[in-house]
Amino acid sequence: MLQWAQRRVQAAYERLLRREISGAPTHVAVIQDGNRRYASKQGGDAPDGHRAGAQTTEQVLHWCQEMGVEELTLYTFSTENFERPDHENEALFDLLERKLYEFGDDDRVHDGEVCIRVIGDRDALPERVREAIDYAERRTEHYDSFTLNVALAYGGRNELLNAARDVASAVEAGELDPEDIDVSAIEDRIYDCPVRDVDLIIRTGGDERTSNFLPWHANGNEAAVFFCTPYWPEFSKIDFLRGIRTYESREESWRRAKANRALALVRELGGVELEEARSVIDRFRGNLPEESSVEELGIEELDVDGESSVE
Repeated sequence: MLQWAQRRVQAAYERLLRREISGAPTHVAVIQDGNRRYASKQGGDAPDGHRAGAQTTEQVLHWCQEMGVEELTLYTFSTENFERPDHENEALFDLLERKLYEFGDDDRVHDGEVCIRVIGDRDALPERVREAIDYAERRTEHYDSFTLNVALAYGGRNELLNAARDVASAVEAGELDPEDIDVSAIEDRIYDCPVRDVDLIIRTGGDERTSNFLPWHANGNEAAVFFCTPYWPEFSKIDFLRGIRTYESREESWRRAKANRALALVRELGGVELEEARSVIDRFRGNLPEESSVEELGIEELDVDGESSVE
C-alpha cells in the first residue's frame, strides 16, 4: 500500500514538473557519478553498479528525445579513471564493448536516427573497445536527428592543451596567421565533428563540481548546472525534469540580466551604441521590469542618417 501511494505521489509530481517546463535545452551533458557507491550500498561490487548505471543511461536517452533535447554527452570514463584497480576497469571495458555493439544494432537507435560518437583519447582504450566504438559510429554516422556523445578516456584540460598545441604547430609551419586565431580555430581542433555548446550539466552522486568536463563548450557558454544526490543508477525522471527546470530558471535569469544591462546602457550612454541597445531591448522586451520601457526612457526613433537622440 505504501509503495502504491509513493508511486502515485511521484507520478503527480512528475506531471507537475512537466507542466512547469515550457521547453528544453539543446545540449545536455551528464556526469554519471555514483555507480560504485550504489553497488557498495547494495552489497555488490563495482561492475554491478556500472551495469545498473547502463540501464539508467538508456532511460535518459529516451527522456532526452521525449523532451526535445538534440544532443546528449555522457561522461563515462575519465583519464583519471585509469588509476582505478585493473579488475574494475577491465569489467567496465567489457560492459562498454558490449553496450556499444548493442547500441550499433539497436532498433530504437536506428528508429530515432541517433548518431553515436565517442570523444576523448580513444587510443588509450583497449583495442576491443576501439573496435566497438568504430562499429557503433560507422552504423550511425549518417543520422542527424539526435547526437549521443560518449566521453571515454576523456579529460577537458588535455583536450584544450592538444588544441593549443595544434594551433601553435600550424602557426610555426606558416599554415595559420596569429591574427587569424579565433574561436573556430580552436573548435576545429578539438573534435573532428562539431559539438554544440552545452546548455545544462547534470551531476549525480552528491558532489558539486564539474570535474574538468567539457570546459570549452560548457564554461564558455555559461551552462546551467544541476547537482543532485541520487547515485547514477537511482537517477529518476523527476531528477531529470528538475534539471531541465534549473536550466529554464537560469535562462530566464540570464535574459532578465541582459535586458537590464541594455536599459542601463540606454540610460548611461544615450546615443552611443543606442541601436544595439534597442535591438537587445526588443529581443527581451518580455523580461523588462514593468516600470521600464523604451518609450518611458524618451528614446526617439533613429533618423535617416543613422543618428539617434534622447530627449
